[in-house]
Formats: sequence, structure tokens, C-alpha cells
Amino acid sequence: QQDPVSGFEQGVGIYLDDVYLNRPQAAVLDIYDVERIEVLRGPQGTLYGRNTIGGAVKYVTRLLPQEFSVRLKGTIGTYDQADGIVTVSAPIGSVLRVGGSVARLSRGGFGDNLTTGEENYNKDVWAARGTIELGDYGEPYSIRINGDYTKDESSARGGHRLIPGYISGTPMLDDVYDTRGGLSDPVQDVEAYGLSMNASVDLSDAVTLRSITGWRKDGSASPIDFDALPAVDLDVPAYYRNEQFSQELQLLYEAGPLSALVGAYYLDASADTQFDTRLFTTLAGFTAFTEANVDTETYAVFADLTYDFTEQLSLSVGGRYTWDERQADILRQNYLGGGSPVFGGAGTPFGAPSTDFEGSAKFEKFTPRVSLSYQPTPDHNLYASYSQGFKGGGFDPRGVGTNAPAATPGSPTDAEVADYLSFEPESVDSYEVGYKGNLLDGALYLAIAGFYMDYTDVQIPGSVACTTIVNGQPTQTFCGVISNAGKAEFKGIELETNARLARDFLTSGDRLSFSGSLGYIDADYQEYVTNIGGVPTDVAEYREVQNTPKWSGSATLAYTTPAGEGDLYLGSTLSYKSKTYQFEIPNAYFDQDAYALWDASIVYTAPDDRWSIGLHGKNLTDKQYKTSGYTFMAADARTGALLLDGQGRPFPALGTEGVLTAFYGNPRQVFLTGTIRF
Repeated sequence: QQDPVSGFEQGVGIYLDDVYLNRPQAAVLDIYDVERIEVLRGPQGTLYGRNTIGGAVKYVTRLLPQEFSVRLKGTIGTYDQADGIVTVSAPIGSVLRVGGSVARLSRGGFGDNLTTGEENYNKDVWAARGTIELGDYGEPYSIRINGDYTKDESSARGGHRLIPGYISGTPMLDDVYDTRGGLSDPVQDVEAYGLSMNASVDLSDAVTLRSITGWRKDGSASPIDFDALPAVDLDVPAYYRNEQFSQELQLLYEAGPLSALVGAYYLDASADTQFDTRLFTTLAGFTAFTEANVDTETYAVFADLTYDFTEQLSLSVGGRYTWDERQADILRQNYLGGGSPVFGGAGTPFGAPSTDFEGSAKFEKFTPRVSLSYQPTPDHNLYASYSQGFKGGGFDPRGVGTNAPAATPGSPTDAEVADYLSFEPESVDSYEVGYKGNLLDGALYLAIAGFYMDYTDVQIPGSVACTTIVNGQPTQTFCGVISNAGKAEFKGIELETNARLARDFLTSGDRLSFSGSLGYIDADYQEYVTNIGGVPTDVAEYREVQNTPKWSGSATLAYTTPAGEGDLYLGSTLSYKSKTYQFEIPNAYFDQDAYALWDASIVYTAPDDRWSIGLHGKNLTDKQYKTSGYTFMAADARTGALLLDGQGRPFPALGTEGVLTAFYGNPRQVFLTGTIRF
């Protein structure tokens, strides 16, 4: 989703060495020696960790080597890119190893902030990690302790206006990486750190006990200039603070035709947010301050069993029972004469709080999984699976309580406010059939899957312009809106392949290979009910699923050949996405048309991997493509079509200048990377 607000979890879980990252801000993965990345489609939760409704991405890092090791990696490139990573590890005795990395990641901006003079889209990061490992490498036990720290002082990223200023007429900038946003306080700053411990012990030849413990904390200060102009038309200084603790226990059994896993999971997480919404051009010094503290506590038990009826036929069944509890403390107070005191403003309270809410809600659900697989030979696997997914509900951390509909004249009751701010759990029934196999004596790997997903109560976070009563007067301001869209259906096909095209066709030892993927997904809302003039109205035919292109794919052609005593690699990748809707309401200014990106690399690797040097190019055609942004323009409530004035200009819905602001993916970058290992 475009809008990762506090207390609202992503549909796809991110894991680092089996620890679920509840709020994955500032997780710098460059400093980890990643062994592999596992991408798991569909609902997850019967095998490990947090229940996630859309899938999981797991970063799995390598164990420390058993001998002393030093690795130096450096990168220099366009836009003054200069990165350096130093990694050292050493054994202490026969079963204990220690290691760590320090990284400095820096790059100049792709553009400039023409108002503040800061670089835009730059990078200024320090990061470090440390690891202690005990056992493993043949021992019946292992303990691995990781710690990491990140300090990110990159400049605040400013957006590019897609329309001129409505009142001022300020023209659009020629360079999409330039901005004019004037908000510079607080100074952009992100700090994050965490600890984790992964321990396992073999209780017998068939039984293993695992424990996974994680703790993380981060805080950030961000000046968000929605209007991207010097004027305080819609400026939002913000603080974000997140903390989490998780504990997981797993008992694994494997003997004969039966393998099984039973586990328990606990997560205690807090997400605290403070921000001003400054609309000084609408009303002199008018600010809506919001403080939202949302705590999540979840317990779960899960199990998954696989039984091999024969060497070819296997059945897996699993289930998870999840208990979620959300507690929310939300305050919204209006100020006049400047920003709120939290951000050093001179404003004074204006009227009673629009929201002064404390509440909690509990959600629980059992979600099953079943999968049947048939292997006619060891090289071929046919399978079919069904699973349910679940994501708990909660409270909108930016909602305006006084806007809750009251059954009787006057202010809404506490119960009506709680109902207005709450959103329901999201659930899905997921079906998949597929084939995975090796063909042509292993020269071709092919995986194809067809899937169908039936969602109910789809959670959609958003922010809109709204009118609320302040001191008895209707006032235009900002409101958070998290809605449940009713029903949605996703269906499609995914194809992945790796092929060895040729070997030894020029010289002894050279190889030509191809890897590719192709995805088709038909994603539609079947029911999307919204309130229009006090009447519930189904607007599904006018809504699109955000960030879900119908077609996507990639293709990599790679050639490796002996060069001297080492190897020379040449590779080129083309990736493609069809049209992408940034939000549920289509927007001709904002949505991204189909595009392709082209990358290429040339890498020389010395014998025994002692050192390597590579030249890399990203986005070589310098394609400009939108990745996200903000929109606050007046639109038809039913169709979402922008409302235009007599000159054909869209009307602002919040502020006076209009907000249609986009962010873009990285431009063409060329860089040289070198690695030395001792």
C-alpha cells in the first residue's frame, strides 16, 4: 500500500533471518551477506512467524566461515556515489565465531531543492552489524546472535508537482527530480537498531527445538511538504517511533514418511506518530496536530504436517489460530497562529479536540492450509493447494472523531466514535495449482502456477480532504480514512524459468544462460461501498487495485567465459510492468503507464573468488517512471473523476494551490564495484 500508517500492517511480510519486521523502516540490508532470498506467494502462517495475508519475503544470511575472513567492498559511480563495506569474521576456539560489518553508503542527489538548497534523492547512511555464532557445522546445537544499527541522515525527499500552482501559477519544474518544497524542520533523521537470537538444539535424531527472539526500535523525523512549494499550503512535519519484541518457538519432527512442525508466536509492537497538518494559506496559522499511539499484541499457535503416502504422493495440512489485540490512543487538536508546540510552533489551541479517543479491539481467527503434491519422477512436481489468510482490524490513527455520524443531534457518543475510527479484519481464500520441474537433463527449469484469491473486507488506508466543525464553523482540513472495500478477486498465472542455452560452444568452460519470469494478474473489486451524501454506494466499477500491474516480467541473458585464470561475466536484464494505478481511484496525471527498465553488468572474478571488479549500469535508457506520490484534488465522489474549473484546471481539495505530487524511480546510474577477500 502507498500509505503505511501506524498500526496498519503490510500484506507481505519482510523477514530477516526468521525475524518478522513489523515496521521495516530503515532496515539496511546492504550490510548483510545474503545467502538467498525466499519469495513465498499467498497467505503464510502455518510454518513460522507472523500471519501475513499476501505472502512473505525472507532474507537468509550466510553462516560465518570457520576460518578468519576479511572482505572489503567498495563502489564508486555517477551522482558522486561512494559506498564502502568492511566485513570481518574470526573463529574463537572450535565452536565459537564472531563477525561484523561497517558500512558507509553515500550518494549525491539526483536533483535539488530549489528553495532550501538541499540535494534531493541523495543518500547519507552509516550502518553496522555484529554476529556471534556458537555451535552448528556438525554440532547438535547452534546459537546465533545478531545486532545491527543504522543512522540515515539523507535529505528529505521532495516530490515533483504535476500541475502549476492553482493560485500562484507557479510553473512545473523541467527536472522531475527537482522540488521547491520549503519545509525543512524537523531535519530529516532516521535511527534504527535491533537484536535477534536464533537458537536450535537436536533433542533426538528426529526432533529439533528452535527459538527465535527479536527486538527492534527505530525513530525518525521527517519534513513532508505535500504541495512541494515554498508556501505553507499543505506541510506536515512528523515524528515516527516504532518498537517491537517477538518470540517464537518451534518443535520440528522428521522420521519415516512423516514430517511435522508445531509452533507458537508472540509479538508486542508499538507504533507512535506525531504530526502537524499545516494549512496556513487556507486559514492563517491553521494547524491540525495529531498524536496517535497504536499498540499491537498478538499470540498464535500453528502446526503443519506432511505425510508421504508413497515416494511420489504427499499431503500437507496445517492450521493457525491467531489472537490480535489493538490498543489506540488518538488525539487531534487544532491550533491557530502557527504550528503545534510539539514541533516548536507558536500556535495556540483552537477549539476542543477533534479526536480524543482511547480504545481497544480484539480479533481472532483460525486459518487452515492444505496442499497435495505428486512427483512422477524426482525431477517433476505437480501440486494443488488451498489456504486462508487473515489480517486483523484496528483503528484509523488519523481519523477525525467529530466527523462520526451521530444517531441523535449533537456530538457523537464514544461508541459511535469508536465505530467510526475502526476497521474490520481482512481475509482471503487462496487457491493455487502448479508444476515445477527440470527438463532436458537439467538444462531447463520451469515453474508455472495458476492462482485464484477471493478477498473480503479488503483494508484500504488513505487520506482525503474533509470538512470538520472547528469552533462551530465548517473548516477544510485533512482526514485519514481506512475503509473495508468489501470484496475483491485476484486471478492469474506466473511463470519462472532458468535455461542453460549452451556450454563450451566457444571455449572450454564458457556458459550461456537465460532466466526469466512472466506474471499475469487480473485484480478487480467486486464490491467497494463508500458513503456518498450519507448513502452507502457501491463504486467498484470505478475503482482499481493499486500497485498491481496486469502484466509484469523480466528476462536475463548471461554469458560466462574463462578469462586468464579467472572468469568474465556479462549479463543484461530487461524488466517490464504494464500500467500501474497508484491509488484505487484512477488519475490520468498520476498513474504510471507501461514501462521497461534495462540493466547490464560486466564482472571479472579472480581464481578462488579472491577479488572481483565489476562495471554495472542501471536503467540504462534513463526511463522516468512514477513510484508513488500525493493527491488532494476535488473529485466526483462516485467516479473519482477530477472536477475542473472553467479553464480546464483541476480544483484543489486541500490547500489553495492543489496537490498532485509524484516521486520517481532512480535515473540512469553507472557504477564500478570492487571486492577483495582475505
